[in-house]
Amino acid sequence: MMNPASGTDLARAQEYALLATLLTRSPDTQLLRRLSALHGDASPMGVAHMALADAARRTNEQAASREFFALFAGLGKGSLLPYASHYLSDTLYGRPLARLRETLEGLGLEKAPERTEPEDHAGFLCEIMAGLAGGSILAPAGAERLFFDQHVSRWMRRFFADLERASSADFYAAVGALGRTFIEVEAKAFALPG
Repeated sequence: MMNPASGTDLARAQEYALLATLLTRSPDTQLLRRLSALHGDASPMGVAHMALADAARRTNEQAASREFFALFAGLGKGSLLPYASHYLSDTLYGRPLARLRETLEGLGLEKAPERTEPEDHAGFLCEIMAGLAGGSILAPAGAERLFFDQHVSRWMRRFFADLERASSADFYAAVGALGRTFIEVEAKAFALPG
């Protein structure tokens, strides 16, 4: 069993949950208002938070929805495939998805029937990491690091960098910068001994 989450782990869970939300649906007016109130500092995460707040102030629900569609649902130039299988094996529904499903089964987790995206979607993986970091998914010691190493770190930084540079991204360029920065911080933290 896992110990109760620390303040740092709860903050990490909130970052993952925010990324999961923004990768699975476009932000509504209320979320954009909350994001525009984010504060930061001179740290890489603080700078990324301030950039996201600025991007949220520059957009509105309709523009963010169009951008989300162009990036993740459209088939045109500039659209992205936010799946581990695409990044790791240049296919969809590939071996990375099969390995992920085995891991999820070992954790006693399964995708809700109403979810249409495969489990190796970046938003779904951020949701799992939020649950592991925040303690809402009970897992043995070391499971979070193992999940990150096997299913997140090998590709998600590249995905966020692609999102940051996507030609159709404006608000989502700031989401990409936040995600890339956060995954880099997480990778460094998980690489520390103990």
